[in-house]
Amino acid sequence: MKDGVNGVALAVFLLFFVAVTVMGFLAARWRAAENADNLDEWGLGGRSFGTWITWFLLGGDLYTAYTFVAVPAAIYAAGASGFFAVPYTILVYPLIFTFLPRLWSVSHKHGYVTTSDFVRGRFGSKGLSLAVAVTGILATMPYIALQLVGIQAVLDVMGIGGGENTNWFIKDLPLLIAFGVLAAYTYSSGLRAPALIAFVKDTLIYIVIAVAIIYIPIKLGGFDDIFAKAGDALSQKNPTTGQPRGALASGEKQQWAYATLALGSALALFMYPHSITATLSSRSREVIRRNTTILPLYSLMLGLLALLGFMAIAAGVKVENGQLAIPQLFENMFPDWFAGVAFAAIGIGALVPAAIMSIAAANLFTRNIYKDFLKPDATPAQETKVSKLVSLMVKVGALIFVLAMDKTVAINFQLLGGIWILQTFPALVGGLFTRWFHRWALLAGWAVGMIYGTAVAYGVPSPTNPSQKHFGGSADEIPGIGEIGYIGLTAFVLNVVVTVALTAILRAVKAPDGVDETSPSDYTADAGEPGVQAELPPATAGTPGGH
Repeated sequence: MKDGVNGVALAVFLLFFVAVTVMGFLAARWRAAENADNLDEWGLGGRSFGTWITWFLLGGDLYTAYTFVAVPAAIYAAGASGFFAVPYTILVYPLIFTFLPRLWSVSHKHGYVTTSDFVRGRFGSKGLSLAVAVTGILATMPYIALQLVGIQAVLDVMGIGGGENTNWFIKDLPLLIAFGVLAAYTYSSGLRAPALIAFVKDTLIYIVIAVAIIYIPIKLGGFDDIFAKAGDALSQKNPTTGQPRGALASGEKQQWAYATLALGSALALFMYPHSITATLSSRSREVIRRNTTILPLYSLMLGLLALLGFMAIAAGVKVENGQLAIPQLFENMFPDWFAGVAFAAIGIGALVPAAIMSIAAANLFTRNIYKDFLKPDATPAQETKVSKLVSLMVKVGALIFVLAMDKTVAINFQLLGGIWILQTFPALVGGLFTRWFHRWALLAGWAVGMIYGTAVAYGVPSPTNPSQKHFGGSADEIPGIGEIGYIGLTAFVLNVVVTVALTAILRAVKAPDGVDETSPSDYTADAGEPGVQAELPPATAGTPGGH
């Protein structure tokens, strides 16, 4: 690690940061409608984004600074098991091709802004809608926090993050400033800010990956040497556990854990509110369908990105916090000016998803808690104001999470977020294809999955930190099978079993069903032509979920 502040890298980083900050504030005027005082404009960018803007927005939303730092960091720490992120991003696109266009169509027809809007309208249940909203907010908070962890890693490596003995305020001041700027332009510009900045973010990331995958192996003697050195290092035993640190290829004992984590993560990814927010900002269902065919380009990038973990091992990078491995690799291997470009890619890669996540969480609170339970007669202007304020509160909460909690705990809580959000799958995706599920059964299944997943994850100790007795990972023994697997997928299976069994019972006793305000044609229509939304009856165009 270089001593002191890397002035050249810091200057380049600040240049890009200032540029995207200006873009963030100017985005308020980009494609803005005359009447921008409603959630469609602030929270969904006017539902007007085409194929390329949506592609960059979804890419900026899903492939975050934490992905840039954590995926190769997992491989740096444990080897091949960290590659689970690559197959799950391959699995996810055929899955979303089947249901996202349907969600877009019905949401556009009825003015739905959130997944909870759809659940309430489909099943006529405020309780189920509230459960989905609370789960979405709960799962998003640690995800936002981990974007800040990515920024902190970059700041630490550049030498401006302070040391462990530094006063906490001075140490975290650069992070506070960066997040303050993010909060300001998100409040001002809404979803248009991250949509515009995503162009810069993704371009930088592709440039950095293209250079890194060619330049670093040349300096390290080629991929043969990289894999040989990585294999030797991973085979060394961990002094704490007495087990090998990892392996270049997953062994037989890790297959269930690897496969279930990849599948569960694929099912969960587009349940997150920020994924749906970016999707609903598109102007037509065909934009969604086209994006599911070209988004796998990001999976290619992720596969190359993951190899950086092996390169960090081969380059002799030694860090106690694995999240610093890749920023430190960049500083060690690149010229200072290009290290600054790489750090800017990671930093901006944190700002884009953090902005979208905070907007998505704020929309859930406004539409499905504030409007449904606190102020049913709220005007569109009031909804927008509340969402803006809540987006600030969500960011502050995430910032407190990072400053107050141990970073290892924060990572494990993010894994818990995946367990939680997966429990909304039956209500959302099931509701898009069938009305057979009963609202009470869906709520009971959700509760069982949430309780089981949280309780089991709470009992998992950290495999590397003996002092951490709880939330030490996302894998545990699968009941009845005896293999180690992803807790979220086990909880999801229990959720589905309870939902199906209770639905059959409730249908048999003719329990009262909620009112479905949708019709079959709502799920297939492409209402993307200008003016269609304005022609809807007032009762459905402006009051999602209302009866």
